[in-house]
Formats: sequence, structure tokens, C-alpha cells
Amino acid sequence: MSMQTIQPQVKTEDFQDFFMPGYVRFGVNANLTLAEEVTKLDARKITLISDKGLEKVGVVQKVLDLLAPLDKDITTFTDISGEPSFDLLAHSIDRVRRHESDMIIGIGGGSALDVAKATAALAHEEDLSLCFSGQKSIETRNVKCILLPTTSGTGSEVTMNAIFGDEEQEVKRGLVSQSLLPDVAIVDPVLTLSCPPKVTAASGVDAFTHALESYVAERATPMTKMYAEKAMKLFAANIPKAVHNGKDLEARKQMSWVSLLAGVSLANAGVGAVHALAYPLGGKYHVEHGVANALLMPFVFEVIGQSCMEEMVEVASFLHLGDFTNHPHQAKGAVVHYLYELLETLSLPTSLSELGIQEEDLPLLAKQASKVDRLLSNTPYELTENQILKIYENAYRGQ
Repeated sequence: MSMQTIQPQVKTEDFQDFFMPGYVRFGVNANLTLAEEVTKLDARKITLISDKGLEKVGVVQKVLDLLAPLDKDITTFTDISGEPSFDLLAHSIDRVRRHESDMIIGIGGGSALDVAKATAALAHEEDLSLCFSGQKSIETRNVKCILLPTTSGTGSEVTMNAIFGDEEQEVKRGLVSQSLLPDVAIVDPVLTLSCPPKVTAASGVDAFTHALESYVAERATPMTKMYAEKAMKLFAANIPKAVHNGKDLEARKQMSWVSLLAGVSLANAGVGAVHALAYPLGGKYHVEHGVANALLMPFVFEVIGQSCMEEMVEVASFLHLGDFTNHPHQAKGAVVHYLYELLETLSLPTSLSELGIQEEDLPLLAKQASKVDRLLSNTPYELTENQILKIYENAYRGQ
């Protein structure tokens, strides 16, 4: 009598996948090897995507000079100023199509990198509106992509996310796809030396938010926690030096590691409620993403921290706030206090009212944030719309 083999039922959620760019090069003056990487990928026509600020200070020209010996057909798109919209992304895609580029090089902060990698991933798509709205997923990328960050914050060079504003609906939405990972990420701390203190602070705390949120995330794994832990430890030791002594190359180098490591953790574990509440502030009031995250973080963790006490004890240890192993209920308070102090130490806004947010708009912001299911479902605490409103109200008044 033969016995049938019973195949176990397999669900994709039972697995823990891990994604990174095809290749990461990290180091001082790594940007000088850009031409070498372009040659390896055998590009014919290149679009260089950056922002107006970097063009003005000559960084874009320096990149063009690095590529000049290759004698490639290169065009530039530098229409980016501030955080990008879907309309801007559509213009970038149109430029790439008309140039028939087979490679995109993105250099800049998170905005420029998001535009660059999304343009590369969507250049072949016929109906962009379906992708922009999330009705159609981005399955493939036909255009090669190299990214070089000039800030230590978003980790965009190693993530599968790109964030854009919908100007008509006054909201921000994220595109998420493996196709948004570049072929090559070149992370060079030298490129961050000219970053001004305010941007250094906001982008640095943005990276810390990625590390902290992904560490407590529902989708966190031992591997993502390893990256997030190292990022938090390096952040605490180096962010004051990077902000207040921007020429300190070693501090800049360590903050580049913070951004990279936190970005990898974010890409695989995801983030949560802090980002969900930050999105409406960016969509309606155009508050910088890093500033919004930094301000909201202590107010959000005041609430959700009670549901992840073990992680709060660990985070307190990473930040050298004390050993709360025998008093876990006190760990959350220590971490939240650190987050409040961080705003003061780095001269960042400490209340929503400072940012010009209108109190009467808080219920609308709460309604919008409550719909960001992708992030709220990854938070170890089920926030209601009323609880989100209360967080906004507390953040409006400040500490």
C-alpha cells in the first residue's frame, strides 16, 4: 500500500526575505570611482538627476567632470527643489524618455534620489497614473540606476521606497517596489561635508527614526534588528559632532553608516506610526520629512512604547541611558525623554505650532494619518483615529 506525501501548506508571510541594492560601495572619496561603475554597467545614454542647490554649488558639474573621459551622451535634470511631487516625477520620466537614456545617476538628498530611482523604474510604464495611485505595482526596471547620497538621513540609496506629494489631494504617498533598489549605491561621507547644520540635524534624526521604528516594527527580524541596533549606537555617539562641527570627517563617516544601516533595516522591516503621522504634515504643509519625524517621534513613542517594553529596555541601553532590565516600565520614559532632549540639542522645532500648523486642521490630519494602513499595521500598537488626534494635539502644544 503506497503512502501519499502530504505537502505542507506554504504561505509567503512565513518567510523572511532580505533585500539590498545589487552593490554598495562605501568610503571616503568613493564618489571618484563613479566612472568605473558606469563602465561596468555599459551605459550608452545617461540622465543625471540632482537638485537646484547642488547644481548651484557646482556638485553637478563635478559629477559631469568625473564622467567626461567616458565620452557618453549625458543630459541633466535638476528641476528639484524641496520635496518632490508626482507631477515633478512625471516631468523627469518624460525627460528620460525623450533622451532615450539607459542609465540614471542620482546624486543628492532623499528627494533627488527618490526621483532618480522612481524615474528609472517607471521609464517604461505606459500609464503612469496607475502606478502613482498604487493601482499597478512596479514589477521591473529596464533602466540602470546608480545613486550617490549627499546627506546622511533618508537611506534612499538602499530602500525600496520613494515618497512623493500628491498636490491635488494634499497628501504624500509612497511607491514601494524591489525595482526601486539601484544597481549600485555609492556612499561617500565626503559628499556630506557641505551639508548645513539644520539639514544635517533633520536628515540625521530621520535616519534614527528609521532605525528606531524598524527595530520595534511588526516585520522586524533578527537581521534587521542587527542593522538598526548598530545605527542607533552610532547615531547617539556622532550626531552632535556632525551637526555642530560639520567638517569633522570621522563624524560624517559614522553618520553615513547610520543612514546606510538604518536604511537597510527600513527597507526590510519597514517603519510605522511616526512616518504615518508625518506624511500628512508634508502633504498639506510641506513640512520637511526629517523635521516632521523628529518632532513627532517622542509624542508617538509616549503612546506606543508601552506595547514594546522589551525593545525600549534594549534601545535605552543602545543610547547609554541606563540599564532598565529590572525596571522595564521606566525604559520608555528614558527613551522618550532622550527624544525630547534631542530636539533641543539639535535646535529642531519642538511643537507643531512652531511650524505654522493650524490647530483647526488637526482632525483632518488625524483622519489622513489613520488611513496610512501600510505603516500603522506595522506598528506594535493599534492606534485609533482619536488616539492619533491626541498625539497631534500634544505635539501641537509641545513638551
